[in-house]
Amino acid sequence: MIRTTTTMPNCKDCPIRHNAVCSKCEGDELRKLEEIKYYRSYDAGQPILWRGDPLDHVASLIEGVATISQSMEDGRTQMVGLLLPSDFIGRPGRGVAPFDVTAITDVKVCCFRRKPFEQLVQSTPNISNRLLEMSMDELDAAREWMLLLGRKTAREKIASLLVLIARRMSPKRGAQVPSHTEFNLPLTREAMSNYLGLTLETVSRQLSQLKSDGLIELSGQRGVVVPDLGLLISETGETWDAALA
Repeated sequence: MIRTTTTMPNCKDCPIRHNAVCSKCEGDELRKLEEIKYYRSYDAGQPILWRGDPLDHVASLIEGVATISQSMEDGRTQMVGLLLPSDFIGRPGRGVAPFDVTAITDVKVCCFRRKPFEQLVQSTPNISNRLLEMSMDELDAAREWMLLLGRKTAREKIASLLVLIARRMSPKRGAQVPSHTEFNLPLTREAMSNYLGLTLETVSRQLSQLKSDGLIELSGQRGVVVPDLGLLISETGETWDAALA
């Protein structure tokens, strides 16, 4: 069920305030955003956008995790992206959704009406500059993921995904992730296998091996404890700086 509301905190109190597309905005800029925004909530498993849907808004993810996927004509589906808090949904200047976006946990998003937002992008350097930064970060991430899918071993893929989630789920984005870190894995093992291009059995086997080697601890269905992030990064095939960039 989609729930639309305007009763959530104002921009200054937003939990993603310092990482989202509005992070550099102040004063009048924030007031203009307040005028065109509204909030929506989605239940786990619910579609946020279907490919080809009219894009009447763009949005920032406030809480939860969503996936970006694309389907082929024969029904095969590939997950091509993971959306975590502060990530941007939609594209100014494009009137239809290019991908499917699905909530995989309960999700809350801050929506901006697309046409007024596009006008703000044109007239507000702080928004346009931040949107450019986020686009460049997404491009870098896509290039890194091409390397992961094309060249990394199954163990390196699993380790890389765990490091990515540990970094992105850290309470203070932009700060150094602590060596000992804990998080709830937002993806099922089946979703991980889809995202990484591995079989379900391989994902389960590699997680079990990382646990046996003392690199991770598993708690319940989704809890993950990383005793030493540096050791886990050493299994990604990357340096510490590259893995946390």
